Amino acid sequence: MSALPARADALVIGGGVVGTSIACQLAESGVDTVLLERGTLGSGASGATAGVLRPYFPGDPHTGSLAVRSMAAYHAFAERTGTPLGLERVGFLVVFSDDRQVADFRRTQAAQQAAGVDVELVTASEAVRLNPLLSERAVLAAAWAPEAYVCDPAAIVRGYAAAAQEAGAVLCTDTPVTGLDPDGQVHTPTGSILADTLVCAAGPWSRTVASMADIDLPVTTYPIELLLTDPSPSVRLRSRAGFPDAAPATTLPMTLHASSGLRIRAWMDRILVGMGRPDPDEPRRAWLQRVSHQLSTVYPALDGIRLHRGWSGAFDGSPNGTAFIGRHPSRPFFYAAGFSGQGLCQAPAAGEIVRDLVAAE
Repeated sequence: MSALPARADALVIGGGVVGTSIACQLAESGVDTVLLERGTLGSGASGATAGVLRPYFPGDPHTGSLAVRSMAAYHAFAERTGTPLGLERVGFLVVFSDDRQVADFRRTQAAQQAAGVDVELVTASEAVRLNPLLSERAVLAAAWAPEAYVCDPAAIVRGYAAAAQEAGAVLCTDTPVTGLDPDGQVHTPTGSILADTLVCAAGPWSRTVASMADIDLPVTTYPIELLLTDPSPSVRLRSRAGFPDAAPATTLPMTLHASSGLRIRAWMDRILVGMGRPDPDEPRRAWLQRVSHQLSTVYPALDGIRLHRGWSGAFDGSPNGTAFIGRHPSRPFFYAAGFSGQGLCQAPAAGEIVRDLVAAE
């Protein structure tokens, strides 16, 4: 997008939603900022998400607090810049099928609410009212977080990138980092740039980037695949009080089946389905059969529906699923990585934290 300058106050490595958020907030705070992206903006983990912003993370109120902070920032950013982010509130439903899951929710609910997360326990019948595709037999109870939104991740990346450039940042795509010197010299195939501060926001490549600076960032990379059902202008629902026999797919909340990890959400005229990816020794056909079986068990209305490839990618994970956001203790090397597939939900807060850490230098 731009020629590589000779130097920068801050160099951000990674042009996904987290990297562009950081670049935007650094540039808007007056820091001379350059961003390097190995491919196109948003082509890494940001392009492999289900496109849902949610505040509730079972058992993890810390991530929830960052997501709540980020949700407010997204709304403010859209209002301030006029950038359409495709936000549509659908809510987030987590289906519990055993007593232990319900007990865990009750044990952590106060901490979730203290973190600003609006979430409550609902009965099986209430869960089915919220998502009529559910089988009540598959639900013991559920957690309901109404402040969850579908969004357009590509629009968010573009919005942050445009705002960063408006504030003076230089964004360079198709510019992978090939080496990092101790003095802050960063090497790429198109030249080198000297930076006072380095920020690693390279998603699945964060550990590789950090290792170039002789820093061990314990980020793992794991694959993900999302599936799409057959197209349908509406999803046929069993009759429920207050619901028509046929309701548009967009009325569905994002729904997670806690026991299996099965996730669904509406995707235009289809249903988007996620449940990991085939195990290393598992044939793809066997995995698809496993997903189809789980889908029909939890959602009988979808029994027999065909599943197709949606898209796949790689996410960056941390050992406990909580992102690494911070600074190396002895060097001006900052990082925001290991988001475990939830970088979209935390990107604005991550950008604010990194901006404040850099300002404290």
